[in-house]
Amino acid sequence: MKRLLKHISPLAPDDSGACSVLYEMGGITVICDAGGCAGNVCGFDEPRWFEKRSALFSAGLRDMDAILGRDDLLVKKLALICEQVDAKFTAIVGTPVPAVIATDLKALERMSEKKTSLPCIALKTDGTRLYDYGEEMAYYRLFEKFAADKLPVKKGKTGVIGATPLNTGYTDSKAIKAALSGSCDAVVCFGMDSGLDEVIKASECEKLLVIAPSGIKAAKLLNERFGTPFEVGYPCVEDIPDINGGRVLVIHQQFYANALRRKLRKQGCEVTAASFFTMLDEYKEPSDIHLADEDDLTELITGGSFDTVIADGRFERLLGGFEGRFIPLPHFAVSGKLL
Repeated sequence: MKRLLKHISPLAPDDSGACSVLYEMGGITVICDAGGCAGNVCGFDEPRWFEKRSALFSAGLRDMDAILGRDDLLVKKLALICEQVDAKFTAIVGTPVPAVIATDLKALERMSEKKTSLPCIALKTDGTRLYDYGEEMAYYRLFEKFAADKLPVKKGKTGVIGATPLNTGYTDSKAIKAALSGSCDAVVCFGMDSGLDEVIKASECEKLLVIAPSGIKAAKLLNERFGTPFEVGYPCVEDIPDINGGRVLVIHQQFYANALRRKLRKQGCEVTAASFFTMLDEYKEPSDIHLADEDDLTELITGGSFDTVIADGRFERLLGGFEGRFIPLPHFAVSGKLL
């Protein structure tokens, strides 16, 4: 019961993260569920429905289909969709149902490719992990499968990995491209205002910028495959009110928190970064903390002597008797609020 959330809403799960990466790729995405998980993705974790279309479906499994593992029905439905939607690939995203009945997603992948004649990626998400795990898996499988050819490098072209609404709070790439315009001739944000064509041409990039931990594994793959160098960072940190010193706790996805820390240090602040999501050791400082549950945050606040906390507004209710200054900073994967 330690990880039970009592005061905040459930954080975006791994299947939502996978769907977020796939949303603008131009494929047919099927969430392998009875309808509930697709409702969560479409209703809470994906804000681009108001602006952009995507072919995202629920498998619509009935209870006996799920219990008996009727994979042939799912593949048959997917083939029917492919006759009506002009797609470049298909993707099957796992949820708790296939995880519980031990669905062989690799077999589903092979069956789908044989039936539809389209490449397929099956992602073994299970709805119990957090969104960044699903994003990492989706980015890696996309580049692994489709970024196969080494093309001539285009000088000045930068590829950004990690640009999803769950990481950034943006539904388009305008802010990221504007922030990088002075240092790059061309910027492509994989999966945000770009589709599978840019993934296929990933080797054209002179360098990669990874703006969230979920993109690191894919960046390392491209580095090994094509020699493309990568760096981490977050180019468009939001402006926050002046703090002018003191101990500050920043809670967000790791690379955003690190970028904000660099900004706050110019104001003389001593900054600790914390996150409920992935905290990669190579990008942590000694005082940084991964938060496993609500109690971890409460204990951190109680013993941290912080003067200022910068975090999503949902976390304010966990701060107990904190008497310092709280500055809200939305994180879409936490509260569903855009910047």
